[in-house]
Amino acid sequence: MQLITVSLLNGVFYGLLLFMLASGLTLIFSMMGVLNFAHGAFYMLGAYFAFQAGRWIGFWPALLIVPLVVGTLGAAVEHWGLRRIHRYGHVPELLFTFGLAFVVHEVVQAVWGRLPVNYPVPPSLSFPAFSVFSAEFPAYRLFMMAVSLALFGALRLVLTRTRIGLLVQAALVQPDMLSALGHNVPRIFALVFGLGCGMAGLAGVIGGNAFVTEPAMAESIGTIAFVIVVIGGLGSLTGAFIASLLVGIVQTFCVASSLTIGGLLGYVGVIPRTVYGDLLRISLPNLAPLLPYALLVLTLAIRPRGLMGRRE
Repeated sequence: MQLITVSLLNGVFYGLLLFMLASGLTLIFSMMGVLNFAHGAFYMLGAYFAFQAGRWIGFWPALLIVPLVVGTLGAAVEHWGLRRIHRYGHVPELLFTFGLAFVVHEVVQAVWGRLPVNYPVPPSLSFPAFSVFSAEFPAYRLFMMAVSLALFGALRLVLTRTRIGLLVQAALVQPDMLSALGHNVPRIFALVFGLGCGMAGLAGVIGGNAFVTEPAMAESIGTIAFVIVVIGGLGSLTGAFIASLLVGIVQTFCVASSLTIGGLLGYVGVIPRTVYGDLLRISLPNLAPLLPYALLVLTLAIRPRGLMGRRE
């Protein structure tokens, strides 16, 4: 019972962190139709900028300033980069963001080196919030979960209940009509792209010290964000939220489990054939990194639009 409870809490925590990263990617795609392959790079920039700013001004000012800085960089990338190649279609956009990710990776290595940096949890949150049986749940993880839930609620409110959300969604569906009504559609796109990148930067600020801040962090978690967006449904914020929790919980349970594939099948009442002996001896922790992509393949096979996708 202790293992199940602790794994569930850790899975929800990890899933909500993934949602913070994937929500910005979902926002950019749903409002602009752009799959930003450099999204993980902005997440990495958020972590490294917070590490550097934390040494100068502390964690809490960095928590407010760094997402704004990363969002501004994202808006500049859209204004001087994506906007110029948008007319040529999606493939040039993908190539541009793909190349941008490599550029950011090399810049980070040149400035901060190839080794992980010491980005600590702030002392004000470095204590156990509560105990589950004999295991302590850190207060910083509880803080991260609260930020992610607040972000989800705020985005839902803005996109569905405000005039700003209406204008943003209209800019994707009928940009010419919105422009004829006197609204600056390119500025709306720049703000949306900057907001999505700023959300990735926020995920880096509060996720970089919970995990490891290193140059490989963009590749390790950035690709999972794309998996979540596809599983949840392209453009669906609620779908990304559900998919993030699903991936986080399933992957955490597999990491914490000591079962093999054969043991899991036997536990659910399936008697595997002995001819697959080598396969059945593979442990679930070894399969944990593959599970998000297995869920992706399963989702595309059963429901290609994702869990809550509505776009044609």
